[in-house]
Amino acid sequence: MTSLFFPMDDIIDSQVIAAISSENQIQEAIDSSCNVAFLLLGNILSLPHYVTKLKESNVRVFVHMDLVEGLSNDRSAIKFIVEKVKPTGIITTKSYIIKIAKKYNLLTVQRLFIIDRNAITKGLQMVSDSKPDAIELMPGVLPKAIDQFATASHLPIIVGGLIDTKQEIHVALETGALAVSMTSNDLWNAGL
Repeated sequence: MTSLFFPMDDIIDSQVIAAISSENQIQEAIDSSCNVAFLLLGNILSLPHYVTKLKESNVRVFVHMDLVEGLSNDRSAIKFIVEKVKPTGIITTKSYIIKIAKKYNLLTVQRLFIIDRNAITKGLQMVSDSKPDAIELMPGVLPKAIDQFATASHLPIIVGGLIDTKQEIHVALETGALAVSMTSNDLWNAGL
């Protein structure tokens, strides 16, 4: 039996990912047991500082390209991210950005919003085409969707959104998620 290797499997030590949505959460993420952070804020001026601060504390950083102020979603934006910001990878909802980022050897996470069965079908098509390193499903409280993606895509699954308890973290992990991203810093040290 052939074993599949995904780089995301090697970098995620804590199965809880700090999803940072405000500047004051940066230090909280550093002080937590999370070794991966999804940076959901910033602009072209602040982003390099945020990423450097996290990386200096051995936190691997993924920049959410759709949420960075002052950058368009194009090849030049990815080039700027690679040369000036230097994160571990990026997150985006856009397949074409995943494809560009892969050419620059960034790890990629494709964020998908699952609202109905058609979103599952379309999402699986999108990831088959763009070939991200991992998928982030939102909201993360959909065990049936997590299981379907884990079975059909064989990519590492990260889930996020609407997760409020340790129980919901455990359910997501048990149904096939590699990790859970959340802005609720009360759960960043969930002790999994």
